[in-house]
Amino acid sequence: MVVPPWLERLLATSFFEVCRIHSNASSRSECNLFCLDCNSSDALCGFCTSSNHKHHQVIQIRRSSYHDVVRVSEVQKVLDISGVQTYVINSARVVFLNERPQPKGGKSVSHVCQICGRSLLDTFRFCSLGCKLVVMKRKENSNGEEGSRRITRFSSSSSSSQSRDEKVFGDGTEKDHIYPITPNRRRRKGIPQRAPIRS
Repeated sequence: MVVPPWLERLLATSFFEVCRIHSNASSRSECNLFCLDCNSSDALCGFCTSSNHKHHQVIQIRRSSYHDVVRVSEVQKVLDISGVQTYVINSARVVFLNERPQPKGGKSVSHVCQICGRSLLDTFRFCSLGCKLVVMKRKENSNGEEGSRRITRFSSSSSSSQSRDEKVFGDGTEKDHIYPITPNRRRRKGIPQRAPIRS
């Protein structure tokens, strides 16, 4: 599995800031677009893409509960997202760009993300594109000698845990409704009724 050159830049980019070039323009100047063809880590606004990136592949980043997401329909054309948990947010299937913190405690789960340990649904291996990137880089580096493979695993796991500790997240309030996709979920047969009152 080859890591696309734009993927690391995408995951490191800060979105939803006002464009430096088009700050006096309308609400389209919010930077929520990313060009896959350019060798830049800058988020783009609608004016930037219409002028300089007209014939480039551009994807739109959206936000859910202070975390960046991308629609599955946009990203699966350019990246294999198999194994990454998808969610339905505002009636669109999305994946999260980077890992998210999980509250400590709670009930035990049998399926967790292979990188950060976040609880997942049974068929998924990663909670975000960032966690899948760690495994993709490990596999890419495993073509070398056995000794270098051990060093790579150690350094990538320590850097991922270090970056996890250094991230600052929002207050966790829910803006959108997040519903994980569950393939074998059983629905209740009906609405429970109260027992009749005896007189």
